[in-house]
Amino acid sequence: MHASEDTAEQIAALLEGIVRRQRRATKDGVGASVTHGQFRLLRTLDQADRALRLSELATQLGIVPRSATSVVDDLESAGLVARRPDPGDRRATLVTLTPAGTEVLTTIRRTRRDAMVTLVARLTPEEQSTLHHLLTRLAQD
Repeated sequence: MHASEDTAEQIAALLEGIVRRQRRATKDGVGASVTHGQFRLLRTLDQADRALRLSELATQLGIVPRSATSVVDDLESAGLVARRPDPGDRRATLVTLTPAGTEVLTTIRRTRRDAMVTLVARLTPEEQSTLHHLLTRLAQD
């Protein structure tokens, strides 16, 4: 294995560890009641700032419509999202966040942010700026 491949593998492992910490912090903050996939769906609805069709949700999440339906079923049972008929298309269903869903999403975001603040507090302000810059470059499409 070349040195650059070894470095890339090490970076991938480190990033995976950080993501695991974030997910663990989320579970600690709201319990195991919201999975990562459910969090993504809640976040997608919040960012859309409007009700979305199930097919739109599936597309934005990169999952098949049947999977989106299953996630919405679970979130609806928990009172975190609500379905309603699409007034523009009787065959379609719109999904929206409920006030309880917004509250859970806010709690998850706060918990994740607090966990990251604790983690990056180990770095100097200059290191934090460099890390932010490098991650931004890596995240660009």
